[in-house]
Amino acid sequence: MRPNALGKTLAGLVAIAGLATGSVATAGVSYAAPVGTSRNAAVAQPAVASTTQNFGLTTAEAKNVQRFLAQYWGYSDSIDGQMGTNSWKAMQRFLSGIWGYTGAIDGDPGTNTVKALQRMLAAHWGYTGPIDGVAGSGTKAAFKRFADA
Repeated sequence: MRPNALGKTLAGLVAIAGLATGSVATAGVSYAAPVGTSRNAAVAQPAVASTTQNFGLTTAEAKNVQRFLAQYWGYSDSIDGQMGTNSWKAMQRFLSGIWGYTGAIDGDPGTNTVKALQRMLAAHWGYTGPIDGVAGSGTKAAFKRFADA
């Protein structure tokens, strides 16, 4: 192989490996086309952040939670088993009413939302782990018990 072709091949393989693992950051640049050449370049698109966070619930379990939220906490979106932004906004309203959630009602189940959820799960659904805002296996198991009730 010519040195220029070898460089292109290596750069292409590194880029493919980086894209295959989901990270453009790992796709290093080791070759630049000479000035004046025209090439069609592949453009990496940013990954769309997941707007659903079921914390281990099945679709049926998430539907149960959505029904609870619709009945008592103003959830008015579809009962589709996907705990998206509107589901979490309703959950945050529920958690702020009783379980010490003080953050924004923004539908983002972040650390403060999970801490309040853990307090609720510890009081009634067998959660025995730390109130740390991390939705680990204990939090997920207790959330399943809540959803199945």
